[in-house]
Amino acid sequence: MNLAPAAPPSSPAPPRTLHGARRPALVLVAHGSRDPAAAAEVGRLAAMVAAARPELDVRPAHLGLNAPLLPEVLAGLGGAAVLVPLLLGRGYHAKVDLPAVLAAAPQVDGVVAAPLGPDPLLAELLALRLAQAGVRPGAGPVVLAAAGSREERAALDTEAQAALLGARLMVPVRAGYVTGAGPGVAEVAARLAREHGGPVAVAAYFTAPGDFARLAAAAWDGPAAAPLGAHPLLVRLLLRRYAAAAGRLPAVARPHPRLV
Repeated sequence: MNLAPAAPPSSPAPPRTLHGARRPALVLVAHGSRDPAAAAEVGRLAAMVAAARPELDVRPAHLGLNAPLLPEVLAGLGGAAVLVPLLLGRGYHAKVDLPAVLAAAPQVDGVVAAPLGPDPLLAELLALRLAQAGVRPGAGPVVLAAAGSREERAALDTEAQAALLGARLMVPVRAGYVTGAGPGVAEVAARLAREHGGPVAVAAYFTAPGDFARLAAAAWDGPAAAPLGAHPLLVRLLLRRYAAAAGRLPAVARPHPRLV
């Protein structure tokens, strides 16, 4: 009698970390970049968040280009989770991509936090990065260099952040874009120089190093600040976004108020 060979055993599914009602996981979602410095910076930021809140399961994830990808991270989770995007405005990724990926992980009782910007804490961090680049307070106008977006709300968010930074620095600040249909960084810098005089500095409105930050710095012959990067101010803002979003989870999945 001929016996068919036994089928090879299937690979077991990766184990999932289950989270109780008191402590939803914090998934830190970055865009992803071909620049290895970007992923390294995201890793440092995740480590800082975990150190600040050791009771939380903090996991970095990326929408593309870098591992671990967001679907892979969600596949290892079960129960409550909050996706905190490292995005600075209400663009396509925040509006469409993140909710779609979360919906494809039905075992996760999750919610997407609001983007980071605009926020006064970002104005503080941008001012710090400009000072580290040698820009003296009140020395001259500033271009807030940002990524462009087809979403009108994203542009409104960037303009709002420019206004917050202008109020913080007490100098004119205008948004300039490295992509998209908005005015470019060089165009905005030249206009500020004509209208206000003085040296024009460039503030890098990006969460991590990468092509956009390099393009922004190269667009104008003037002082250019580093991106936001891993910093306690950014950690504080991320945890605020986490706490606000966790409050929108179903009652059985909300963290205890003393933990947020």
